[in-house]
Amino acid sequence: MSLTELSGTPQPEPAITAEKPARAARRTSPFGALLLRLHFYAGILVAPFLVVAALTGLAYTTAPQLDTILYGNQLTVAEVGERQLPLAKQIGAARNAHPDGSITTVQPGDGDRTTKVVFSLPELGEKQHTVYIDPYTAESQGQLTTWFGSTPAVTWLDDLHRHLHLGTVGEHYSELAASWLWVMALGGVILWWRRRGAARAAARHLLVPDLSTGKGVRRTRGWHATTGIWLTVGLLFLSVTGLTWSRYAGANFADGLDAVNARTPEISTSLTAGPTAPAETGGGHEHGAAGAGGVVESAAFDRVLGVARDAGLSGPVEITPAPEPGSAWTVTQVDNTWPVNKDRIAVDPATGAVTARSDFADWPLLAKLSGLGIQAHMGILFGLVNQILLAALALGLLCVIFRGYRMWWQRRPTRADRRALAGTPPARGGVRGLRLWALLIGVPVTVAIGWALPLFGITVLAFLVIDVVVGAVSRRRRPAATPVSPAPARR
Repeated sequence: MSLTELSGTPQPEPAITAEKPARAARRTSPFGALLLRLHFYAGILVAPFLVVAALTGLAYTTAPQLDTILYGNQLTVAEVGERQLPLAKQIGAARNAHPDGSITTVQPGDGDRTTKVVFSLPELGEKQHTVYIDPYTAESQGQLTTWFGSTPAVTWLDDLHRHLHLGTVGEHYSELAASWLWVMALGGVILWWRRRGAARAAARHLLVPDLSTGKGVRRTRGWHATTGIWLTVGLLFLSVTGLTWSRYAGANFADGLDAVNARTPEISTSLTAGPTAPAETGGGHEHGAAGAGGVVESAAFDRVLGVARDAGLSGPVEITPAPEPGSAWTVTQVDNTWPVNKDRIAVDPATGAVTARSDFADWPLLAKLSGLGIQAHMGILFGLVNQILLAALALGLLCVIFRGYRMWWQRRPTRADRRALAGTPPARGGVRGLRLWALLIGVPVTVAIGWALPLFGITVLAFLVIDVVVGAVSRRRRPAATPVSPAPARR
């Protein structure tokens, strides 16, 4: 007998309750496991490049305001006059301020904007020297060393964002970031959708973080995923447009445009009537159309500008003299804000005849989209709104990356016998679990993407090699399981 029975004290009968079976752990499909592991490794290893791209891109969004602060005296006039002086007089003033070099382009002043007279010099390489002239007084407002129209500050920010002032080697960082950005954005959307499910309440948290989860990794993951969902379209846009002028992927993109005849149309500058001799003006220096910018060229600028206005090229334009005598000059609209104006004509400077024309409306669709996308990527297409959206994308991307690293840290083991600096990566084995049809489709697609985006392909291959090596090392270091002796029977 037990002590309870001897005491005679009634005891309540133990409640007989059926034990609930433990909830089965949710099984992740091989595709989900593979995507999760790829997203994890990309987030850890590629995210630093995205951080640099986001920070430098954020700095670049301030370019227009920076130009106004640093170069307002050169770019704008103090007082807008009633009528602009002839280009010949403005170019003469620019030549007096800068006697050396040959004139590359002239952009007549418009409203309160100064006239830009651009000179090329061999020692400047691909850069130019720009003299800024008040179109109403023909006074020089100053001179700057420019790069395709960009001021020194904007050129510096552009170089920082594109290649960190490291030249060709630095270009790899921005292309790597752009190559992986779309993969990480789409992969995150797919992972979050699979995790939340299709229920209405769960789907709501695709766009609004679930704050009922309390603190810790689940709340961090909610903010990480929801912010990424809101940014997805913008991040995909930045990735695609950034790749169009990258070193390797950009070259493949250009080849693709050539293959479908979708490049920006060229405009012919040939004069079928043969070389045209410049007219004599007494006492002037006789140079070719692309000479050192003497009186002959100055007078021709006014004539060509008048022809362009009559041909319907309104707003800001850029006049480019022929590189050699006997060729036509070109006039191009350079209004890059929406709605853009990019029409071009070729003009015979001697007769004033329009010899060729290329209108933006007639460009191939891909050429239009590429041009507009680049302007939007640079924060120019929609003005201040464009800048604000780009700044918000950059800040949002930084928040997503920060929360991604925070999740990695929060998932670290904290037990005394299992402490670690960060969380462990998701389990491997996703590729082995894929069905044959998935491999037959997925492998060629991955190879094709890797060929189109070489830095993406190289890094995917590197991830696979590293993962295989780490897995092999882990298996060799894993101690063999010790057989457990059966416990002795109790007597």
